[in-house]
Formats: sequence, structure tokens, C-alpha cells
Amino acid sequence: MEPSRRRRAARRLWTAVVAALALPMAMLSTSTTPAQAAALQCSVDYRTNDWGSGFTAELTLTNRGTDPISGWTLTYSYAGNQKLTNGWNGVWSQSGQQITVNNASYNGTIAVGAAVATGAQFTYSGTNAAPTSFSVNGTPCVGAHQPPATVLTSPAPGAVYTQGAAVPLAATAAAADSATITKVEFYDDTTLLGTDTSAPYTLSASGLTVGSHSLVAKAYDSLGASGSSAPVGITVASGPAVVASTNQLAVQQGRTGSYEVKLSTQPSANVTVTTARTSGNTGLTVTGGASLTFTPSNWNTAQKVTITGNATGTGAATFESAATGHAKASVTVTQIAASKEYDARFLELYGKITNPANGYFSPEGIPYHSVETLIVEAPDHGHETTSEAYSYLLWLQAMYGKVTGDWTRFNGAWEIMEKYMIPTHADQPTNSFYNASKPATYAPELDTPNEYPAKLDTGVSVGSDPIAGELKTAYGTDDVYGMHWLQDVDNVYGYGNSPGKCEAGPSDTGPSYINTFQRGAQESVWETVPQPTCDAFKYGGRNGYLDLFTGDASYAKQWKYTNAPDADARAVQAAYWADIWAKQQGKGSDITATVGKAAKMGDYLRYAMYDKYFKKIGNCAGPSSCPAGTGKDASHYLLSWYYAWGGATDTSAGWAWRIGSSHAHGGYQNPLAAYALSAYAPLKPKSTTGQADWAKSLERQLEFYRWLQSSEGAIAGGATNSWAGRYATPPAGKSTFYGMYYDQQPVYHDPPSNQWFGFQAWSMERVAEYYQQTGNAAAKAVLDKWVDWALSETTINPDGTFRFPSTLQWSGQPDTWNPSSPGANTGLHVTVADYTNDVGVAAAYAKTLTYYADRSGDTAAATTAKALLDGMWTHHQDALGIAVPETRADYNRFDDAIYVPSGWTGTMPNGDAINSSSTFDSIRSFYEDDPAWSKIEAYLAGGAAPSFTYHRFWAQADIALAMGSYAELLE
Repeated sequence: MEPSRRRRAARRLWTAVVAALALPMAMLSTSTTPAQAAALQCSVDYRTNDWGSGFTAELTLTNRGTDPISGWTLTYSYAGNQKLTNGWNGVWSQSGQQITVNNASYNGTIAVGAAVATGAQFTYSGTNAAPTSFSVNGTPCVGAHQPPATVLTSPAPGAVYTQGAAVPLAATAAAADSATITKVEFYDDTTLLGTDTSAPYTLSASGLTVGSHSLVAKAYDSLGASGSSAPVGITVASGPAVVASTNQLAVQQGRTGSYEVKLSTQPSANVTVTTARTSGNTGLTVTGGASLTFTPSNWNTAQKVTITGNATGTGAATFESAATGHAKASVTVTQIAASKEYDARFLELYGKITNPANGYFSPEGIPYHSVETLIVEAPDHGHETTSEAYSYLLWLQAMYGKVTGDWTRFNGAWEIMEKYMIPTHADQPTNSFYNASKPATYAPELDTPNEYPAKLDTGVSVGSDPIAGELKTAYGTDDVYGMHWLQDVDNVYGYGNSPGKCEAGPSDTGPSYINTFQRGAQESVWETVPQPTCDAFKYGGRNGYLDLFTGDASYAKQWKYTNAPDADARAVQAAYWADIWAKQQGKGSDITATVGKAAKMGDYLRYAMYDKYFKKIGNCAGPSSCPAGTGKDASHYLLSWYYAWGGATDTSAGWAWRIGSSHAHGGYQNPLAAYALSAYAPLKPKSTTGQADWAKSLERQLEFYRWLQSSEGAIAGGATNSWAGRYATPPAGKSTFYGMYYDQQPVYHDPPSNQWFGFQAWSMERVAEYYQQTGNAAAKAVLDKWVDWALSETTINPDGTFRFPSTLQWSGQPDTWNPSSPGANTGLHVTVADYTNDVGVAAAYAKTLTYYADRSGDTAAATTAKALLDGMWTHHQDALGIAVPETRADYNRFDDAIYVPSGWTGTMPNGDAINSSSTFDSIRSFYEDDPAWSKIEAYLAGGAAPSFTYHRFWAQADIALAMGSYAELLE
């Protein structure tokens, strides 16, 4: 399983003051007639990463039969002197030239159509021929048919064309396994432009609209497989334009840098392009190509502009290349210190991320979850976005301000977030009806989706909200200032819940707020029913979507939002660094207003510190016996999984509700944000108790890490004040943290929420920043142990490639917390199930090591941080950023059934039916128009697990940030 599958940030919202009639649950039946097992059928996909004297092998074993495989032994042989060093995701052994891999304890069962991945490292000399045959449990396996290799050779990445001019598309395609190419399709994002059935594969595309376009070629072969090219971004201008090869350039002191320019369209006569600095750092000058002539013959041949930096200057300047009758090309050139190679890398990657032609942003400037559209993880479409992505944009722009001295982009990022991701008053119109003494009506969380809808229960007491009044006093409004977690940026679903609108429908062109997860810890993304945040009963069933989730006598049209606290905390974290760096440049006043908004966001973020129904913290067992809180006794002072708020759309007879969350995950904590909000004056909240709450939260978070630290050093899952989400009685002997019960997989179970190593890297990076800024001894103690464990599980290969933990397995539990005498947790253990080279996680891991090494002086941490950054830079760059291929065996779940109660019927905005026969794909028929859909079709029909190379915004931003952090602290 790929790590990206595990990282499902399942923000769950439980509506509180709505009502419905519960529909009867569908009866489940099973057959007891014994069946004869069919013959085992399998395929093995074998891939290597070879550096001359050694290699890693990745094998994907797919069950092609009609029965599950229960326990597997994979065998194959090499023809040379390959020697096994170590393996993962299975038990590897070697006898002579034969390799044997037995399943691990956690991956012995392979469902029909499913796959498992296993891997190992080898040494060798001479040749390294791939094995030619594989067997599973003694049965020979066929090799997995490889999809066609497809490359879009025209147009060039970043090309600019004039509106109305034909855009020449061309592709090469090569089939594998003696197959032949049958056709090549050309796409503009998900829109089919045309098809060519014979080589050379070309298309002349005219009529493309003004703006950015992402072009893709997809080839089909005679065996039914298909393969897509990497996307190529171009721009269509409204008229003739000068085209620059980049929008960002770094020039080190005393050195030169260059970029290229050309024309977008053929002129009728010679055109002179002049380039000059128009603003900014005077230490940068044009020393070559200040005046370039383009003729009707060479207009499309790029010519070089050279910029030279003086020996002492730093900062950015804008250079414009202009020609009469043509739109200008603008390039930001930043002069950096001669030694700052990693700042140069930051700016190069920043240029790729922010280049409009590369497809990371919507026309509004909103960061997509990924450039690619077909991707399913926490967001179920690549052109959705999350509050996480907005927070990474803020951090990216803060680092850009540090490197260039330009803080307008940081301010602009906050403005975009405030406009599109923080609900306006029109989006939450009835907060004035909120009664803080009765925040919400209790509804239990249930174990599986097919137990829903969950009945509301007015007989269970809830506590009072102690911060609503002081927040209104501080900010003069009843509205909540926090980000909603999920947005359908291109309105693909068609709800049309753009800011200020409620179910405007598929014709709405603005970004649309949506919700997904809502039915218990076992509900994976593959089992969700997406729904609007403002449910006016226009779509779904007779009560919109509400009666799928909660049950009572009647329903009211309503709005509802869920906040992801880790994202808002990251926004505060970014604001802290922005203020530190801007003041170092004497530009603190440039961002004072934005930093003040971050303090406000942090004030409202305290809702994440409260039990879901404001019940008292500690030893809750039974919804009625767990007492209601009377104030701060309902606060656990940790960052929980979510907070949520909602209300009626009827402003004349309204009501509103707010809830916290009883579940706290180790991966969500952010001591740097808690420190900033409690001890850094510019971020001090306005409310009367906000600063004190964050000071206590900082102390409590550091204790939480210590309590969750395993004997080896990794950080375990978390704790809950509401066992099973309904204040159930936990298993006997369950250890506690201030009365909250230990939970190794808080919040979600498919997959378990603390298997992903990324949560370790994300969370420890925040601890390391706090330690680097303060030298705090408690933070250092946790980091010392964690870093030793992480380094012991990390491999840097001779060629610079790397492996570090991916999936973690947990056993035991921590000792019950004793603040005066913490236990040693000798009964809490972690093992590494498999390893990865995921570049986004590698960046967070490298940042952790960088901040830790800067304060502690640990040379092994510093060396490994550099090796991770260099390995990514050397081996995994492409035209859009830094990325690695991922095999997505979990995509067999496109056919997964989603639970809809028997008798419940409705429709999605595009007309897709919702009923008891619905599947993940059937209510998302738009996926079948995606250029990558044929990969899914082939896989569901029995083909190999598909491979994708994804460019996630958060990952690219984190890589750039890791380069900038290393430049600041260790270069």
C-alpha cells in the first residue's frame, strides 16, 4: 500500500440540531453453501532502482483469480550474482540464486483483484538482468502487462500561444509485450480535444480559451492497456506576447543567471525585445540580451537574457521583456548569498509551483490538492483542495518573503484564504441564535456506515461553551473565524456552494464548499457520500443528504462546516515565521495586519481543545454518566481532530450549534503554534483567556508527546474522552492521559490512523521548530529519542536514493500518565512494516532533522537531512516539480459499494442516482471522462495495479520549504 493511501485526513462533522425519521436498515444476508476454491491466478510486476553496484527491487503481487489468497510464498531466481541485503513488507530469504518471500503477518490475505507490494535491497557486480519468471505458492504467475509509454513532445512546457492560433500537439507512444498502438487521444485537462490512430501522432488544436491549459496525451494498445503522458502546461494569451522560460530566477552574489525569451506568434516583420529591470534590487543588472531581434523566421527560437549580481547585494528585482504590440513577460530575479545553493533550489521549485502553466492553481489563485485530477485520498478528486493546502501556501509565501524580501505574496495568500476558505457572514448567517449553554444535541458515533443514520438524543446532557461570549466581545461578531476543511475548487460535483451562495448548482463557476466523511471511524473515503455544506434539499433525497447521517422527526435546511485544526495551526505557524523573518529585514510593518488575523484564527482554534459535547474531561464511560462540563473543565487543551459549527438557513427562525472533538491525535499537535499564541506578543489573541489557554496547551502537548513515545522512540496514536465516539466503556486496563483513554488509532480505522510515518514527520517537525526557537528541555528529550529511532530506520543508498519508514505497526500501550513521575513505556512498541521514498514526507522529515540539528549540533541528523534533499533533487525532478511514481493497488476500490439505506433514493447534481446499489464510482460518473480513467478500467478488469506520478501541492511546497530551511540553518 502506498503511503498516500494511508494519509486520509478524515475530518468528520456530526450535525447536532437537525432531525429525521430513521429509515430501515438494509438486511444483510450471506450464503452458507460451500464453494470449491478456484485455481490460483496471479501476476507479478517487477521494478528496480539500480546504482551500479546495488539496487532495490519493488514487486507488486496481484491476485488475478476468483478467490482470495490466504497466505503466500513468492519465489523467483536471478541469473547473476545478486545478493540479498534486506527486505521489507515480507520475510525475504535467499538460497543460491533463488529468492523466497513469505508474507508478513499483516499482508497474508490478498483479496480478489487486490495487490500487495514487497521490496528488498541487493548488491551485485557485472550485469543485473531481471528475473523472467515468478511463482506464488508453487503456481507460475504471468508478468503484468505494462501500459504504453507515452510522451507529449509538443508543445513545449510553458509555451505561450495567441488566442485563435493553432496549438500543435504531438506525441510518441510505444507499446510493451509485442502489443501495438491503436490510438492516441489528446486532452486539455479532462476535455478530449481529438484522436489520432496512426503515427506520427499529432493534432492541431485551435479554439483554446485565454488562460492556462494542462495538456495530456493518452495512448491505447492492442491488448487494452493505456498510458498517459506527463501533463504539459501552456498559456493562451489574448494577443501576441513575449514568452519567458520561467517566472523565477535565482542569481548568487558575483555570479550570473539566465532565462530565455521568444515570441508567442509569428510576426510579419522584425520585432525587437528589450529587457530591463523595472523595480527592486539595484545589485542585479542585465548583462546580456538586453536587446534581442526576432524575425519572421526565428520568432520561435529562444534567445538568452543574462542577469548578473554584484558581490554584496541581496533581494529581488523585477525584469520585464517588452516589445511593441506584444504583452510583456515578467521575471522575478532574486539575488542570494554566494553560498546559498539551497535558496536557489527553493526559488527554482517555487517558480515551477507558481508558474500558471503548470496547473497547481485555479484561476482564482486557489491551490489544487494536486495538478492531476484522478487521485483519491482524503480529497476524492485532485482539483478539490483542503485547508491544509491553503496553510502550505501561506508557509510557502512566508519563505518566499524571507528569501526575496517581498511580503505582498504572503499577504495575498491570506486574502485568498479569507475570501474563499473562511466562511463569510453570508455563509454562516444564523450564528446569532447560538446558545452557549446548550451548544448542540447529542448523537452517538457508530462503528460502521451501515449503522447510520444515528439517532439524536436530547436526553443526554451536554456542557456549556465557555469561550463563545469572550470571542464575541473580542471581535464583535457571532461568526466563527476558521477554515472549512474541503473545497471543490472547480465545482466538479456541481453543488455550487461558493462563498455567499447555497446550492447554486452545476452552472456556478466559483469554488464550492463540500463535505464527505460523516459516518463513523470505519468509513473510508471509498465509502463516503459527498454532500453540500449548505443543504437546501435541492440535491440528494427529500431531506437533502441529512437523513443519511442523523435521525429524528423532521429536518430543516441548514449550513455546516468542519475545521481541520492542524491546518489552522499551520497557518499560525506560517504567520509566526513570516513575522520573525520580516522583522529581521526591517519589514515587520508590511505584514502586521495579516499577523493580527492569524492571532484571531488562533483564538477560535481553541474550539479544538474541547470535548465534542463539552463534557468534563476524564474517565467518561456512558453518555449519561459522563457529566456535562461547566467551563474549562471540558477542555483537554490538545489539538483534536476537528471542531465544527452549523445552523439553520432561515434567518427569521434560526438556530445554531457548535461542537469540539473528543479525539486527540499525536500527529495533529503543534507546540510551535501554541508557543506563538501564548508567548509571542504579535500573535497574542484578543480574548481574555486565549493566551492562558494556549500556554496550558503548550505544556499539555509536550506531556502528550512524552506519554505517547514508544520504547523505540516513535509517537503512538492518541487519546479520546469518548470511547468509540459515544462515551462507551473502554476495554479493561486501558491506560489514560489526564483521564482520557489511550487509542492507538484515534478517529479513523480504514486504514488505521497512526500507521502513516508522515504523521511522525509532520508532528516532530513542529516540535523541532519549537526546540530550535527556545531550547526547551522537554522538547529536546522527545526529539533525542525520536531522531535516534528514525535515523536507525533510514537508508541512504550509495547513489543518493533513500528509504525511510512508511507503514508502522503498534503493540501494547503507554503507562498511565503520571506528570510527576512519567513511566518508561516499556510495554509500548512500534515496528516498521515497509519503507518508502515518498518525497513529501521526505521533505517534512528533512525539516525535522534540520531544525533539530541546528539547535543540538547533531551531525548525523544534519548529514541525513542534506542527503534526503540532495537525493530528491538529483533523482526525482521533472518539469512540474519533484515526484516519484506510486503504484495504487487501492484503486480497486473504485467499485466499492457505499452504504445507502434500503428505500432511500436521491440524485447527485449531475443526475447520478443515489440508492442502495450505489458505488464510489457510480455517484462520481465524472471520473469516467478523466484522461486517466482507462488505467482504472484496465485494473478493475484484471490488469496490473496502475502507477501514477502525482504532484500534490502540499508535497511540492514542503520540499521547497525544506530547501529554504536548510539554507537558513545549516548551509
